[in-house]
Amino acid sequence: MINPITFLLETRDELKKVTWPRQQDIIRLTIVVILISVMIGFFIGALDFIFAKVIETIVK
Repeated sequence: MINPITFLLETRDELKKVTWPRQQDIIRLTIVVILISVMIGFFIGALDFIFAKVIETIVK
């Protein structure tokens, strides 16, 4: 069984090996995620509106 101190030391060593993204990359990718989320939200909203109108027409 590994003791907590060894675990933390190994974790620190592994995190030193990580290639962290630059701030510009983080901002750019965050904007991309937000834009895609908004586009999908509008698409799903449009489908909901269309289906609601079709159901409303069928029920009447």
